[in-house]
Amino acid sequence: MPDQTVLSLRDITLSFGPKIIQKNISLDVRKGSIFAVMGGSGCGKSTLLKSMIGLLRPSAGEYHVGDENYWAGDEAHRTDLNHRFGVLFQSGALWSSMTVGENIALPLQMFTDLKPSVIRRLVELKLGFVGMLQAIDLYPSEISGGMCKRAGLARALALDPDILFFDEPSAGLDPITSARLDDLILNLRDGLGATIVIVSHELPSLFHIADDGIFLDARTKTPIAHGSPRDLRDNCTDPQVHAFMHRERDEEGKT
Repeated sequence: MPDQTVLSLRDITLSFGPKIIQKNISLDVRKGSIFAVMGGSGCGKSTLLKSMIGLLRPSAGEYHVGDENYWAGDEAHRTDLNHRFGVLFQSGALWSSMTVGENIALPLQMFTDLKPSVIRRLVELKLGFVGMLQAIDLYPSEISGGMCKRAGLARALALDPDILFFDEPSAGLDPITSARLDDLILNLRDGLGATIVIVSHELPSLFHIADDGIFLDARTKTPIAHGSPRDLRDNCTDPQVHAFMHRERDEEGKT
């Protein structure tokens, strides 16, 4: 795997007014990696993701996308960088008044000059990649939650981004559907060479797909561990990280 940093944060502070959510966040996301943002409820995982996709400006610190300082330029500069991003929101976030195909076509209509026939073909390709071509003319209300997640993923891929952000992609899915989504995420990394940042608290998913990560602590409002979920499970001695990483085995009486 190339040891090339595509995203880097240095001494980032995230806050809403005087309320600090997290501080002293520094991390590097390597090209082709699946980087996990971990931690308990309320620690700021989704807030960090929002900042990384440009929805929340940090109170302090620097954020680089490749060699570009994300917040140093103007809005047009950030828009250009955002075209490198694809985002899968927690609910799928499909427009209910549009068909699945129309949802995937929307970014192509907004940001390219492609003909409708070409856009239709690209939509078919993206939906085919996630196994959703049969739903191209259906509305979100006519498909399952797992299918909505895959359709949201197809939309995230519409502009061929090289960096993907996923917010709790397995939330609300049954174990079999969740495992299939994990395999699809691995295919994105291996087949397309995408770099992926994922927010999740689903341990089976994290252990299966993530090869690097950061653990955020709600109490200290700082990161307290770095490394892959498997490494943190097996080697981290911090009691909070240990409890988080072993919670399912504890609940099952296996430790």
